[in-house]
Amino acid sequence: MVPILLGRIQTRIFLLAIVGSAVTALLTPVLPGDGALADRYRATFIVLAAVAVLGIGWELLYHLIMQFRWEKDWPSLFGLLSGVPEAIVLWLLLDAELVPGIAAVPPLATFVVHFTVVWVAVWLAANGPMRVPFLRWRFRGGRLT
Repeated sequence: MVPILLGRIQTRIFLLAIVGSAVTALLTPVLPGDGALADRYRATFIVLAAVAVLGIGWELLYHLIMQFRWEKDWPSLFGLLSGVPEAIVLWLLLDAELVPGIAAVPPLATFVVHFTVVWVAVWLAANGPMRVPFLRWRFRGGRLT
């Protein structure tokens, strides 16, 4: 049994806020690109926030698609690979300057490295350590009773 839609949205936001923020904070200084470090931090954290906001829409779409599957779930690998279309859409939005708060579009290499490292870290956390303290997360949508 998979978490209910609300549980998946909450999990995505929680993991992006905790794991994504930590990875972004550590990764930003070594990412390729120019500009002051403060500006680079601002851009990477805005991209992280955009992933979280757009992720709500993606979760709604994924929920709809899962309704056509017999077990109403999909393999964990699909969760990892779902980062590809999410990254493409976010890059297109960044390139079209539709993400507010970013003064200059980050270089593609910077975006790809940042998005990929954060995505894999969040996916690993959700499919590894997160299952230990949040045992009920996988059952009855996380409800205690």
